[in-house]
Amino acid sequence: MNEPLPTARANELRDAVREKYRDVSRDPGERFPYPVGRESALGLGYEAAWLDAVPASIVDRFVGVGNPFRVDPPAPGDHVLDLGCGSGLDVLVAAQLVGAQGRVVGVDLTPEMIEGAELAAEDGSLGNIDLQVGDVETLPFEDGGFDLVFSNGVLNLVPDKDAAFREAWRVLKPGGRFVIADLLVTETVPQILLESLDAWST
Repeated sequence: MNEPLPTARANELRDAVREKYRDVSRDPGERFPYPVGRESALGLGYEAAWLDAVPASIVDRFVGVGNPFRVDPPAPGDHVLDLGCGSGLDVLVAAQLVGAQGRVVGVDLTPEMIEGAELAAEDGSLGNIDLQVGDVETLPFEDGGFDLVFSNGVLNLVPDKDAAFREAWRVLKPGGRFVIADLLVTETVPQILLESLDAWST
């Protein structure tokens, strides 16, 4: 287990993440050192048909770093939780895959990102989606409620990663699946980057 960050520093990092993704909700622009939007999703193996069924405004704001659906896609009827759902692309794709008998819940720290996803869910024909503002370190869900929990480029942004992993395990059903697409640090991170709020939130 890692030493938890001081509370003041952890709150500072959460605020930086909210601010960055508040800006992304308006325009992803050139805020990331990697491809975003449809180009990125296609490059990561998302099917064009999935993207075509999602509003372009949602696809344009996709900033995931991987494709969790290539590892262990949701099955029809599954109850699925997306940790840090952002603009909602993965939620809307998962909703297509679980079908009318399934359910997809997305939780994100940034209200502005959730708002765009909610509009897309309301405008579509999918009635199996629930979106909530929340913190993946303290999930507002009962124990054992999900067949699949996944995260796409979010756990690296979380100050208390141990808490996030504990919460993901808690809300999974026995035998449930946990799929992570994320950045992995393989070398020592320079101190200047560890101290940079922008680096933490990217």
